[in-house]
Amino acid sequence: MADETPNPPPPAVAPPPSDGHLSLAAAVAADKEEESQPPPPEPAPAAAVVTVTVTESESTAKEEEEEGSLSQPPPVKEELPPPPPPPAAVEVKTTSTQEQEVVSAAAVAVAVPPVESEKPTKQIPHSVVSFKEESNLLSDLSDSERRALQELRQLVQEALDTKQFTQKQEGQAEENKEEEREGEISIWGIPLLKDDRSDVILLKFLRARDFKVRDSLLMIKNTIQWRKQFGIDALVNEDLGDEWDKVVFMHGYDREGHPVCYNVYGEFQNKELYAKAFADEEKRDNFLKWRVQFLEKGIRKLDFYPPGVSTLFQVNDLKNSPGPGKRELRLATKQALQLLQDNYPEFVAKQVFINVPWWYLAFYAIINPFLTQRTKSKFVFAGPSKSAETLFKYISPEQVPVQYGGLSVDYCDCNPDFSISDPATEVTVKPATKQTVEIIVYEKCILTWELRVVGWEVSYGAEFVPNAEGAYTVNIQKATKKAPSDEPVVSHTYKVDELGKILLTVDNPTSKKKKLIYRFKIKSFLD
Repeated sequence: MADETPNPPPPAVAPPPSDGHLSLAAAVAADKEEESQPPPPEPAPAAAVVTVTVTESESTAKEEEEEGSLSQPPPVKEELPPPPPPPAAVEVKTTSTQEQEVVSAAAVAVAVPPVESEKPTKQIPHSVVSFKEESNLLSDLSDSERRALQELRQLVQEALDTKQFTQKQEGQAEENKEEEREGEISIWGIPLLKDDRSDVILLKFLRARDFKVRDSLLMIKNTIQWRKQFGIDALVNEDLGDEWDKVVFMHGYDREGHPVCYNVYGEFQNKELYAKAFADEEKRDNFLKWRVQFLEKGIRKLDFYPPGVSTLFQVNDLKNSPGPGKRELRLATKQALQLLQDNYPEFVAKQVFINVPWWYLAFYAIINPFLTQRTKSKFVFAGPSKSAETLFKYISPEQVPVQYGGLSVDYCDCNPDFSISDPATEVTVKPATKQTVEIIVYEKCILTWELRVVGWEVSYGAEFVPNAEGAYTVNIQKATKKAPSDEPVVSHTYKVDELGKILLTVDNPTSKKKKLIYRFKIKSFLD
């Protein structure tokens, strides 16, 4: 078995190591890493100097509280580089009347719902050791790893020269005859031993077999034969429909540039969809075929040139997921796990399970002894109340879909003001406090912003305060209580025709910390 074990949870989605259809080029990740400073909040070429201040005070959940009751000390400036010409458009600074409480990302890596008193011993499982992805650069390998890679190269070359990979097997598909005549063998669309990408592929098999060279070679041979028998090259170009697109989909990148694949097990609560996937052996085979095609298309968009991104970030949503008690699911899961672990090694950088239900404890206890420490070190679990916060540890809010607590919507025209590439700011609103984002405008402009508090249960209001003495405050959005069932994101556009400041206020009267996320853009009147 390969070390890389696919999603162990409910079989609905033939989980892991292979979950990926990438919709964006992985090269974007490299570009992001090269940026030494965060980008300015507005990419518009307009010039309108703005200062952003975040202040905190005690919450009073009273509607009659005076709007100007906040006392604000001299702001502490955090200098960011000025935007490119035309002349300075935005300057950002953050201040607080109290020391901001920082929630360690590590502390929420395992987040669970409150434990009921009659079940004091239940805990969602987690790994103590966090997995750190290895480098594929030759210079970063240890001496023993480099020797193993060199030996495997030689054995693969011998196998190519003696046509060991092209020996006819029973049931083998016929589509690769031209490739075999030329003596070229490809895996995931990459010819073996033709360029540096081959080293990344060989390293995946080596790591899956603890750098045991002979075992790695055998795994490569078995994978090549399986790909021929399964007809992978022809499968990639087949039209298998789009009925499963809500079950598994790619959306955005994590903070390290890995494409993110979402597996939504709750979609199988739809009885018709469930029957189409698992009702009988033929339907299970068809679903598995679609899943493999989805994976293959995604893998072929990864960057296998060192040090490119050649793995995926998996998010497994277990909300409303069918339990493991159904026979059809057990059969489908067993088949998928075996196929994926044997033929798609080391394709998962991290496995994050969100909205984890209590029944998963029993399921995890069963499969836990069969998972390697390497595989378990890639797992992160979060209960419903901490799912969004856990995702933000690994994925920026602007990259996280709206349904999971972020700001990103499907690629469409429904949000023309912002895109997945427009950065957002996170602020923790402590219990029983009021948080105010102050945007000081120094030039006339059009200001657009969007804001959300994950789970709401707060009051939100917006106003414009002119600098001119005696001028009236403009109430852009009256302070309104926001319930969890309200629209997850609010947005406004305000034309600033005199100097002043915009105040965005979030009042958290609850005993729970809240995550405030916002971003804004500035346009000139000339745009």
